[in-house]
Amino acid sequence: MTIFPPDPNLGALRLELSRLRAERGWSYDELAARSGLSRRTLIELEQGRTTGSLATWHALAHTFGVPIDRLLGALCEGHTPPLPPTH
Repeated sequence: MTIFPPDPNLGALRLELSRLRAERGWSYDELAARSGLSRRTLIELEQGRTTGSLATWHALAHTFGVPIDRLLGALCEGHTPPLPPTH
């Protein structure tokens, strides 16, 4: 029997991005200047119009000075942790 993982919690990821930006008091323009990403990309990420690439989220993690697992960990918010594999 195949067990599929739960869908990623993209809403929680968007909220984490918004929280980190607000925590620093950065506008979209400020975050764009610091990250090298476009203002439009940042707005689309926060509003859920795009999910972004791994490279985009990697750049954001570095810009915020947080480990990428902290940022992307929001994708698993509300999920039951997977069981260890059985042999």
